Amino acid sequence: MTKRAESKYKLDRRMGENIWGRPKSPVNRREYGPGQHGQRRKGKMSDFGTQLKAKQKLKGYYGNISEKQFRKYYAEAIRMKGDSGDNMIGLLERRLDAVVYRAKFTATPFAARQFVNHGHIRVNGRRVNIASYLVKPGDLIEVKETSKQLAFVLEASQLAERDVPDFYEVDHSKMTAKMTRIPLPSEVPYPVIMEPNLVIEFYSR
Repeated sequence: MTKRAESKYKLDRRMGENIWGRPKSPVNRREYGPGQHGQRRKGKMSDFGTQLKAKQKLKGYYGNISEKQFRKYYAEAIRMKGDSGDNMIGLLERRLDAVVYRAKFTATPFAARQFVNHGHIRVNGRRVNIASYLVKPGDLIEVKETSKQLAFVLEASQLAERDVPDFYEVDHSKMTAKMTRIPLPSEVPYPVIMEPNLVIEFYSR
């Protein structure tokens, strides 16, 4: 089950952005934050505030990952060779629930996590029910046979609001997907601007 206890759209309004690019987002109607003080004029944000917002936005986008787990991605990203921000996005995009969402097997990251947790996904023929499982390029991800005709799966595959990125090979007739390579942040189709380098700065203070 998703760990997000509060309404996911509150995050949209707090950030003032339609983070998932969903038509139902309240930001499309109200561009101010929730609550009685939401319409107050905000002063200039500090460097810390800017970094914190970047962290909350990225963490929230991937189904509101727990702080402990998100910090682990940071720790792994700085251990790897290359740009730490690029590495962090690469790790997040390799999460099984992120792959399921990108392949358009579900409509939202939250639904993707639940779909994986309930045992509807196989990786290389083996059932995997851990949403944070890291997929490798070339792994075959497929919806299990008895779940391929579920109404919400078929509806998600037809969604016009987003496309499957070109670093995936997806066959919706067979409900299979394969990540061909780990993407760079500039290749990931975020509906809003994500700033992974600010997240790295936040944790490295």
